[in-house]
Amino acid sequence: MRTTHTFLLAGFGGQGILFLGKVLAIAGLLEDKELSWLPSYGPEMRGGTCNCSVTISDEEIGSPQVLTPSCLVVMNQPSFDKFDKSTEAGGFTFIDSSLVSSKSERKDVSVFYVPATTLANENGLKGLANIVMLGKICREYPFLPKETVLAALEKNNKKQIPEITERNNKAFAIGYAYEG
Repeated sequence: MRTTHTFLLAGFGGQGILFLGKVLAIAGLLEDKELSWLPSYGPEMRGGTCNCSVTISDEEIGSPQVLTPSCLVVMNQPSFDKFDKSTEAGGFTFIDSSLVSSKSERKDVSVFYVPATTLANENGLKGLANIVMLGKICREYPFLPKETVLAALEKNNKKQIPEITERNNKAFAIGYAYEG
């Protein structure tokens, strides 16, 4: 079984890319793993590009930067154009097909097209496409137990507002159940 999981998450600012990375990192902490979380974003607030590198490992981590992820998540076309070829052979790529029209030509990775933005919006969960994607990632790339990831998602509800936890859990379940 793989002992190190590397994630590169990319999209526009405001899509919850850094939040998604934080949930992954907290899930790693809950499992007592070594981890790194490295956000990167442009000077723009919303609408600018951002990405986040996350490493969860049983071993010491040498560098926080992820250049060849075992799991790539792209939430917009510019991120797809920049990072599609970066996934390691045998890895996983998750694409928000609501916002990315291109198809990956990679034959050496498992590619999942998830209309995360559309699924979130159609279910009254605007702004939770990142959590829809998290559900799909947990189903297809089981890096940690699903229960741990859900616990990390709940821990990120700083004000412990039940409605936020309920909405996040609903978005996660939609992504987890998505068959595409």
